[in-house]
Amino acid sequence: MGKPTGFLEFTRELPKKRDPQQRIHDYKEIEMPFSEQDSQRQASRCMDCGTPFCHSGCPLGNIIPEFNDAVYEQNWAYAYEILSSTNNFPEFTGRICPAPCEASCVLGINKPAVAIEFIEKSIAEVAFEKGYVVPKPPKTRTGKQVAVVGSGPAGLAAAAQLNKAGHTVTLFERADQIGGLLRYGIPDFKLEKWTIDRRIAVMEAEGVQFKTGVNVGVDIKANDLLEQFDLIMLTGGSTVPRDLPIPGRELKGVYPAMEFLSQQNKRNAGRPVEVDHRGVAYGDGELLATDKNVVVIGGGDTGSDCVGTSNRHGAASITQIELMPMPPKDRAANTPWPNWPMMLRTSTSHEEGCERQWSINTKAFIGDENGNLKALRLVDLTWKNENGRMQMVEMPGSERDVPCELALLAAGFLNPQHDGLLDELGLEYDERGNVKATNYQTNNEKVFVAGDMRRGQSLVVWAISEGREAARAADCHLMGETMLEAKAVSMIEVA
Repeated sequence: MGKPTGFLEFTRELPKKRDPQQRIHDYKEIEMPFSEQDSQRQASRCMDCGTPFCHSGCPLGNIIPEFNDAVYEQNWAYAYEILSSTNNFPEFTGRICPAPCEASCVLGINKPAVAIEFIEKSIAEVAFEKGYVVPKPPKTRTGKQVAVVGSGPAGLAAAAQLNKAGHTVTLFERADQIGGLLRYGIPDFKLEKWTIDRRIAVMEAEGVQFKTGVNVGVDIKANDLLEQFDLIMLTGGSTVPRDLPIPGRELKGVYPAMEFLSQQNKRNAGRPVEVDHRGVAYGDGELLATDKNVVVIGGGDTGSDCVGTSNRHGAASITQIELMPMPPKDRAANTPWPNWPMMLRTSTSHEEGCERQWSINTKAFIGDENGNLKALRLVDLTWKNENGRMQMVEMPGSERDVPCELALLAAGFLNPQHDGLLDELGLEYDERGNVKATNYQTNNEKVFVAGDMRRGQSLVVWAISEGREAARAADCHLMGETMLEAKAVSMIEVA
């Protein structure tokens, strides 16, 4: 424990953010620089608890008190060694993770939690700056060939871990650049794409082979992949958006949020925007919010990203609506510490300008004589608890039409795309339409699966965890070991 009284002497402090009215004119990250001394002070707030709940709150099991102590001691090389032992990409999680570890921080019981996410980012950036992040190719190769399909956080993590185990890894991506959701889902103002390129360069130097613009199942048939590789790791994500099948859905001006977001990321990168992140052609050309009344349907992070992007386009107005009631401003009683708290969250995009409304249902999209969206028909809701289940009831007389020329559907994703590769492989699906697997292995013994494609839409930190765990299971399968045997070998090596 670096500073026993740190949590008493210092309060939680994060880097200041650029002025909202200035940052909406660019797509640069919004946080201003923070010194190493500021990071040291924040790390000193860690109490080195006897039972570090932050460790169990993190899906990756990050060894948080230890790397906090290393930061306090200004031993950045050791801090990165600890952090990278459990997290392949702290530069990503340090920017875009909602930090369930902080929700579980013991200090958070009666004080602001330790700024764990920010400390992760600090460690990663200092490590790159000081040259601690260097390629470490495996000393020997196993001779096994592995195909990873999908280059999002789960695919990147799986590829990195399988390569470290000595297998020859080829990662296929159907988009024109590597990164998946990181590249074409998360806006640049939250995650600038040079951070992805920097990490890819390290992985390439370690021996991972990247192939973009390859739609596996179309450009390469499933049977060919099975013949060419000893094992296939599927990490394609959950890509089928939840639709809103109400009157007027066919109107020009109603789009899935991810089409809107991925277009802007392509625009920022100077890439053509004729196709979306799935390689599918856009039907209506470029999607821009400029001078339009924008309504974002869905109150989650993707909806928030649409708000921030619409502000940067110069929308006439932006409204974000949510079906569910407004969450409480403080931690709800039914989500006590150390659980993830149900409470109202205001993002940096909301700070830039947006009207937020809750308990609103969309009844219809209203069009003009040319088939263009001109309004939404909305109705207010009340929620009643009936036999332990919340039921929505429309409020009489509350139905109205509001001006809208661009409606963005940000209600999440249902499951991975079945037609094509997954059906060709003959994979089984669970009741939600995700790929069914036991210990990450599908009903085809040569095919493993990880990430949103297996567990459903989730967090980037969970995707990284899935990729790592699936790679471990795949390595055991390739080498003829059981997970129990592999764990025993690992413990001997550590000893």
